Amino acid sequence: MQINVSGHHIDVTPSLRSYVVSKLDRLERHFDRITNTNVILTVEKQRQKADATIKFSGGEIFADAESDDLYAAIDMLADKLDRQLIKKKEKGTNRKHR
Repeated sequence: MQINVSGHHIDVTPSLRSYVVSKLDRLERHFDRITNTNVILTVEKQRQKADATIKFSGGEIFADAESDDLYAAIDMLADKLDRQLIKKKEKGTNRKHR
């Protein structure tokens, strides 16, 4: 899985990049067909936001999260993506075994 991390009004430090990569690596446990992940980190005054688009064979998933702390926003984003991928995987297996 290729992870692209970019920042909007923020410089993405190596520690921030490694934190995002470590959080999003766990997504491959549930869904192994992920090809590309784009993450955009945004800072606007008191609002810290993290957006991600995951592309895989058969579609793509988008999620975003906001918080006062950028690390908390990344955590919430990873949780949202995890839930969406599990739902997508279960939906595909339920149709297969009817």
